[in-house]
Amino acid sequence: MPGFRVELACVLVFALAASVVAGAEPIPAIPRLLPPEGIAIDPAAREQLQQQLRGLQERAAPHAGDPLAPDVEVLLAALEWALKFGEFYDDKDVGGAGDLLAMAAQRIDALDAGLSPWTDARGLVVRGYRSSIDDSVQPYGLVIPENLDLSGTVPLYVWLHGRGDKQTNLSFIHGRMTQPGQIAPPNAIVVHPFGRHCLGFKSAGEIDVLEAVEHVAKHYHIDRNLIVLMGFSMGGAGCWHIGAHYPNQWAAMSPGAGFAETARYQSIDPATVPPYEQLLWGAYDVPDYVRNLFNLPVIAYSGENDKQIQAARVMEEAFASEGRTLDHRIGPGMGHKYHPDTLAAILKDLGSELEEGGRYGIRLVASLQTRTLRYHQVEWVDVQRLQEHWRDARVDAEELEYGVVQVTTKNVASLRIKPLPNGSVSKVVIDGHSLSIDPPANEVSLILRDGRWSVGEPDAAQLAKKPGLQGPIDDAFLEPFLVVTPSGKSPHPDVQRWVEFEQQHFLDRWEGVFRGRARVKRDVDVTADDAARYHLILWGDPASNSVLARISDRLPIHWTKDAITAGQQTFAAASHVPVLIYPNPDSPERYVVLNSGPTFREGHDRTNSLQNPKLPDWAVIDLSQPPDALAPGRIAAAEFFDEEWQLRE
Repeated sequence: MPGFRVELACVLVFALAASVVAGAEPIPAIPRLLPPEGIAIDPAAREQLQQQLRGLQERAAPHAGDPLAPDVEVLLAALEWALKFGEFYDDKDVGGAGDLLAMAAQRIDALDAGLSPWTDARGLVVRGYRSSIDDSVQPYGLVIPENLDLSGTVPLYVWLHGRGDKQTNLSFIHGRMTQPGQIAPPNAIVVHPFGRHCLGFKSAGEIDVLEAVEHVAKHYHIDRNLIVLMGFSMGGAGCWHIGAHYPNQWAAMSPGAGFAETARYQSIDPATVPPYEQLLWGAYDVPDYVRNLFNLPVIAYSGENDKQIQAARVMEEAFASEGRTLDHRIGPGMGHKYHPDTLAAILKDLGSELEEGGRYGIRLVASLQTRTLRYHQVEWVDVQRLQEHWRDARVDAEELEYGVVQVTTKNVASLRIKPLPNGSVSKVVIDGHSLSIDPPANEVSLILRDGRWSVGEPDAAQLAKKPGLQGPIDDAFLEPFLVVTPSGKSPHPDVQRWVEFEQQHFLDRWEGVFRGRARVKRDVDVTADDAARYHLILWGDPASNSVLARISDRLPIHWTKDAITAGQQTFAAASHVPVLIYPNPDSPERYVVLNSGPTFREGHDRTNSLQNPKLPDWAVIDLSQPPDALAPGRIAAAEFFDEEWQLRE
């Protein structure tokens, strides 16, 4: 582990705070919904597990730098967290913990001998990798057929699991040790990503899927053009989301049940939701990305009597609105499960897609649809700027003949055409403007100025929203971040109390729900290298956090000892706190985030369809209302920055 990581104690419910401001009532604890509290296990058995765990951790320590160390560490971390958080839900879980310890001991023995037999094993194999987001070890399971020829490249099926509130690291890994799962095609490897437990394969969960696939492709001979995405229930929702947002990754996809959007699925009256939150549904609502699904085969599944057929019906409408028909297979008489014959037919058809070449071959047409530059690329089209975030943006492109491309756009200000199926680009006709590319180029950048397209790129020195640097607050937690804690104190007792509570709330929640440990440093220890490598999550105010003090006069929201000023709005600094995301003035390719973690909270964990961003690029929190399961306080103001990262007029 990096030397600057701070181990932070967690409990089954979030801690009150690291300290309590003298004379102030403590902020009430927020009960944790995920994962639920487990049962008490026999004290003697618990002590034995703890002793075995400590012994194996000591034995594993010399291998910490080994590339295969995560294959051991995921097993030990699963038991460590189960003991720490009380994540035993059945007496059988104790036996499962013993199985993980036995496997860890075998792997340590092998590493001591310079061996790694599990890397060549067939059948059910548990592996681990280190996440780029927080350096945590994350598990995944493999199903490798005994007779599969691995001398050449092979297809990969990605299976996303259903929701299981009690399916923590321990139970997930034990399941991957003992059960092949819903599918086991004889001519392919199947990978089961963990997805950070129960996040609906969104946020850090979507990155877990992509990184697990990358890890498998690195260690096995996977044909990257023959990767199929599948899942059921929560995994079906994850399949809809990841398939639509990352269409370049998959040869085909098949979501089973699961939700595809928020408002209709939850029967939400939009009048009850702030306008900025409604816009933020566009981060994940799959109908807003439906045209991306035209780039690959999609086979949806629903049980005839399953209420979650609603998701596929919504997607049928989305396809129909674009003049397309969704291939929707229905299991006769089925509730929330597959009909075996229908599943067999789906697998047969997916296999046929792979036999026909998957992503191999010439793709002359590309369709892109998005609402944020977090998701900006489809096939050979890569959007670099939007005219306005959170409105529908589209690119439809086609290579009409060798080197000649026709493009139509909506709400796009800049894009790149990357190497075409047939080679270099010699001419682009975009929104009626004809542009000759002389000499022909493998990559062409186009920019819209004063209503006309021309060849060129945006000014790199101009501060602007661009891919990977476009907000909202939650976006920082999909990439490597560093939590920066204040070494000083706020002059305002209410601010100090709130910061202490919310900072610890975030750290506990990241560990308990996101299943990782955040990197943590005090403000006085942060280096220029840290700012270059990580998004900085700054806690405190300019008086308590020296990093925040250094950049505060370069932020669009001004924060002094007396007042917080956002445009024409002013708030008392003694009773309000700003939260925001903004390019780091000291390292403009990274974010700074003020006083916030992911903005969905415990009250949204009851359904994965609500685990969406709840705050835009900035907000001001009124501390007169204490933090609770739905919000960090009363939202006194909240809005997006414009495309140049400035306050809207």
